[in-house]
Amino acid sequence: MIDSALLHQLQTDQGREALAEAERQSPTDPRFLSIVQQLSRRYPEPLAKVAVEQSILRRRAAAKFSRAGEMFFERQALEQASTEMVSVYRAGRMAEFSLIYDLGCGIGGDSLALAKSASVVSIDRDRMRLVLLAANALALGLAGNVHPVQGDLTSRAWRFPPHTAAFFDPSRRKSGHRIFSVNRYEPPLDFAYTWLGELEALAVKASPGVDLQELRRFPCQVEFVSCYGDLKEACLWFGSLRSGGHRATVLPGPHSLIASDEHMPAVVPPRAFLFEPDPAVMRAGLVGVLGARLGASQIDPTIAYLTSDVLVDSPFARAYRVVEVLPSNLRILRSALRARGVGSLTLKKRGSAIDVETYIRRLHLQGANKATLILTRAAGRKVALLVEALGDSGSSREGESPPFRPG
Repeated sequence: MIDSALLHQLQTDQGREALAEAERQSPTDPRFLSIVQQLSRRYPEPLAKVAVEQSILRRRAAAKFSRAGEMFFERQALEQASTEMVSVYRAGRMAEFSLIYDLGCGIGGDSLALAKSASVVSIDRDRMRLVLLAANALALGLAGNVHPVQGDLTSRAWRFPPHTAAFFDPSRRKSGHRIFSVNRYEPPLDFAYTWLGELEALAVKASPGVDLQELRRFPCQVEFVSCYGDLKEACLWFGSLRSGGHRATVLPGPHSLIASDEHMPAVVPPRAFLFEPDPAVMRAGLVGVLGARLGASQIDPTIAYLTSDVLVDSPFARAYRVVEVLPSNLRILRSALRARGVGSLTLKKRGSAIDVETYIRRLHLQGANKATLILTRAAGRKVALLVEALGDSGSSREGESPPFRPG
């Protein structure tokens, strides 16, 4: 566990040397003790331990931060930190403000993004996380715009200067379990909403699984954000930053889709092309809006697949060419796949209760060719769609297996 004294040591010449040596060992959690023993021959054991720990965390943080190799972390705070791409996008929406409060800042990933264009007051009750934020702001050349303040957000009434905005990242974990209800956030959303009386705008980070029914009584815009096809979070926008209805944003881009009065055409059977909406679009309830934009229809009123005879390129959906529409029958599918020499199958499902891995095994695949099969429903009946992915396939999404190869 890092503390202020050890962090200071890491910032000395000896500490930087120990970090570099730890990094050369390509450390992992299982190898932690053995690498510490090696480093302890040259450095004090506490320094060796924290150097190896930071090297492991920096490798892990590289998935979130572009300059993770220059930063310092704490395990739990890193897990809770926003992905940098999301933080930068959010900061862009708040760029009109010259003074922004980051409430419950943690190690300050959002503070660092906001500090590129504004002065940021970063408040947290955990002193060590504020120390890490200060060190990271210094390492990234943003120390002049980041002002850490230790304080409990619930302990007193906070006063904010006029014409300022705040970003609030409440605690959404308790005893190691995720919290989805905004009423159980720490502090709860009701409490945070009282700040809006003194703020011009407020943005609140929420779980992507937030209960939309709970939000109906709050005057906010709900935005769902995905990054490379992975749904990352929801953000609630209050005050002057609220703009329209539900919003889905796809990164990189950004590309945003906002609720409108556009209506999608009636349900039709699968056509030449199939479109799988981005999870942010589905979570925001904007499949109909996307369908209207694409000139596409749903294949089933309960399934978020769109179809059209015209291929339209869109950042909001993954496109497939429909090769064949088959009955959802194991024997028929086995015969069809064997006839095509398919030995490697990506199986997707939506509206189907089958176990993907078991189903693939029962198909007894043979051959050198690859294929993608979607088990779903069309007009209320079970179907299997043999499809060909078009363009960038993106990341795996819910209900999708990796390619399976027998043997």
